[in-house]
Amino acid sequence: MTSRKRWAELRLRALCSVTLVTALTLSTWAPAAAQEGPSLIRDTEIEEILHRDADPIFEAAGLDSRTVRILLVGDKSLNAFATQGLMMGLNTGLILQTETPNQLKGVIAHEAGHLAGGHPIRSSEMMRAGLKPMILTMGLGVLAALAGAPDAGAVLLGNASYFGTLGALGYSRDQESRADQAAAGFLEATGQSGRGLVEFFDNFRYQEVFDQARRFAYFRSHPLSSERIETLRSRVERQSHYDAVDSPADLAEHQIMRAKLEGFLNPQIALMKYKEADTSFPARYARAIAYYQMKEPDRALKLIDGLLEDNPENPYLWELKGQVLFEFNRVEQAEAPQRKSVALKPDAPLLRINLGQTLISLKDTAKVEEGVRELKRALLNDNDNAVTWRLLAQAYDKQGKDGDARLATAEQYFSLGAAQEARVFAMRARELLTKDTPEWRRATDIVLASRPSNQDLKDLAKEGATQSVFRR
Repeated sequence: MTSRKRWAELRLRALCSVTLVTALTLSTWAPAAAQEGPSLIRDTEIEEILHRDADPIFEAAGLDSRTVRILLVGDKSLNAFATQGLMMGLNTGLILQTETPNQLKGVIAHEAGHLAGGHPIRSSEMMRAGLKPMILTMGLGVLAALAGAPDAGAVLLGNASYFGTLGALGYSRDQESRADQAAAGFLEATGQSGRGLVEFFDNFRYQEVFDQARRFAYFRSHPLSSERIETLRSRVERQSHYDAVDSPADLAEHQIMRAKLEGFLNPQIALMKYKEADTSFPARYARAIAYYQMKEPDRALKLIDGLLEDNPENPYLWELKGQVLFEFNRVEQAEAPQRKSVALKPDAPLLRINLGQTLISLKDTAKVEEGVRELKRALLNDNDNAVTWRLLAQAYDKQGKDGDARLATAEQYFSLGAAQEARVFAMRARELLTKDTPEWRRATDIVLASRPSNQDLKDLAKEGATQSVFRR
């Protein structure tokens, strides 16, 4: 891939998404978002539930489920969108408004209809609308201050107007109708009912009479009408799977996802909604997370330990326990549960990031080296994760490997599409690394791919380094 093409790809990705963070990024959204607006969130458990819901629909739509990225947007407003590059955004507010898995699958199928129909919001439209994404903060563990808490494992991309403008870049009524019909077909093809999508629209039928300014963002970009709802209803009622119902497993996962989101994003509401008398798994999970968010780690840990007694093979409970311990400065105690979470789910890079972060925070040099290995393993499946690169830079600094640390920082900025910063740190890395090693050549590649200055090119030419071919 040429430098120019690679840079164009990175700019689009920086515009639409961010690849980061620990699996418990949700823990910092509530205070940060209240101050700065929506964020993009990573969480392994929720991402897996969403993909289990969505992947059969993507395949029915003729989309490769391995290449469609689902972005979880930390925003209380009801919205969803499809963007260029096979990206689908789902607001946490929308997920919390869906009463059943079938309703959420209906929305996903509708957005898949936009993707398959070539309707996605284009990057050029975003730029004309004045969207200029900006990294507001990045951090992990004790390094982050924005959230006012020990952890802030998230990068916030843009501000409230960024995702608000996405909601304003809408579809035509014709595109909406075609996406409805496509969604009905995808759901039927996967043996599911279209009833949920009709129910979802019915729940918000009153939005039709509101003026544009008073509508939810989703219905500003996806214009709703009674005629459209009735046309869709007529279609799905005739389909053979209209009476299909959600499986018990799907219902359980949907309840768990909603409980987790509620606990992280609205802890006080979660405690009112999931009362102490409710001993179900979702209720106890929500309360544990809510206490964690409200800085009551001992109450959170007591609930987590009770959940683990009943569910000892659940990697996300071990992950949560490790994260609570780490964030409340019990780093040595955090290691064991984080190791357990990775052992139970070794293919989840975000869990390895958690473990790596803990190991490099210890004083034991052997543990720090092991932490570096864990972070590198996480990068094998998530190579553009800026937090992992940042943690590697910290670990290398701790080990006195200055050249490797500067290169990792260059990688961090490069993955975020920050060309100038990537170039500066890559040039510093080249000065510290041994010439012609793979690391030195990689630093050279980043310089060449990051809009080097004329002086940079002259310096590289003197060394005969301008022929390095950028690959990623």
